[in-house]
Amino acid sequence: FICDGPPTKPGQFGCADDLAMDRIHSHAEERLFKYLFTSYNKWSRPVPNISDVVIVRFGLSIAQLIDVDEKNQMMTTNVWLKQEWSDYKLRWNPADFDNVTSIRVPSEMIWIPDIVLYNNADGEFAVTHMTKAHLFSSGKVKWMPPAIYKSSCSIDVTFFPFDQQNCKMKFGSWTYDKAKIDLESMERHVDLKDYWESGEWAIVNAMGTYNTKKYDCCVEIYPDITYFFIIRRLPLFYTINLIIPCLLISCLTVLVFYLPSDCGEKITLCISVLLSLTVFLLLITEIIPSTSLVIPLIGEYLLFTMIFVTLSIIITVFVLNIHHRSPSTHKMPHWVRTVFLDFVPRWLFMRRPSVLTPMKGLVGLLGPPMTLYGSLSPTHLTLSLVCLQVKEDWKYVAMVIDRIFLWMFIIVCLLGTIGLFLPPFLLWLVPVSTGSEGPCQLSSCAGAQERLACANE
Repeated sequence: FICDGPPTKPGQFGCADDLAMDRIHSHAEERLFKYLFTSYNKWSRPVPNISDVVIVRFGLSIAQLIDVDEKNQMMTTNVWLKQEWSDYKLRWNPADFDNVTSIRVPSEMIWIPDIVLYNNADGEFAVTHMTKAHLFSSGKVKWMPPAIYKSSCSIDVTFFPFDQQNCKMKFGSWTYDKAKIDLESMERHVDLKDYWESGEWAIVNAMGTYNTKKYDCCVEIYPDITYFFIIRRLPLFYTINLIIPCLLISCLTVLVFYLPSDCGEKITLCISVLLSLTVFLLLITEIIPSTSLVIPLIGEYLLFTMIFVTLSIIITVFVLNIHHRSPSTHKMPHWVRTVFLDFVPRWLFMRRPSVLTPMKGLVGLLGPPMTLYGSLSPTHLTLSLVCLQVKEDWKYVAMVIDRIFLWMFIIVCLLGTIGLFLPPFLLWLVPVSTGSEGPCQLSSCAGAQERLACANE
């Protein structure tokens, strides 16, 4: 730093004066540190009387929702813990120390509340990075350490990928009961001003509630502040990569019944669709949450589609069998003729394809008229006409069955898709409300570990 020039106006300090003031101010802070910490004991609560209660104002600010692990039932967050309390042993008169009104000190040097995350999932209960605390001349202490927490969360993937989760983070003193430390919420909601949006989850609501609980292990009452995070999954990725391909596969399955009954490619198309679905299932096993507690919605739809394709193969084989029946192999029952030749076609608005007249058809099949009449007896001619008519009837029955299953599969596909995806989609649009924490019922006495287990309820 180079000082060049004296002060230019009366009352204005020069560069040398600024350096002198900095030295004086630094000297004042050194004197203040000695004044505060010469006989300071960081192991005792900052209260003049042992019966007094330390009021800790607590708040939470979330910077990032890092991950939600459905398999391991945990939520990873990057948060800042905002804590304020009053320490009467850290007061001073600013006039005695060159008007120094506040200083920053290492948090290891002062008494700090042992507030931990009860429902942690990786063993890191307390803050890992001990940042500096901000001390004020009035004795007020502000401490806002950052932390990355993995909190246990009961994940329900029933409506995946249109699911909403209600995860909580329960904070409280690990050793002090309400008679020693009491918590006071700074604000009802979690501070989202510095929140970095997640690409998979959106925070719908995040609010905190003050609770007191008497555990079976102890006679004291322990306070806590529990924050409920209502998070909603963003389904765009899964819609494009899972749902739309499944819908297209279902459409291909329906189109099988639109092919002509005698088309041999019907079976080929069905098997190709089934193989495509199998390969698709192998590819998405890493995307779908792997849990055995419930079947995810998309898993139900994939199972529905596979059953759909399998039934289409069975029905197609049955229709082909009917199409190639003849009087020599099968006799058409009367009820089949009544239902599939007379009754059902009228309801389906089907018109029977125009068939060649028996004589013209027989002439076209067996040869010129002169040859035909000369070589066939009347009895043989009648049997041939009857045989041809029965074959055409079986073909028409196969066509009617194809049309029946075409409409059935269209209706089932639409209703199944709407029935599976509409309720969770409507639920996805309306956020769920924050529930209250239920009572903790414990039969054994296990001290702090008991309270930890209760925090996971």
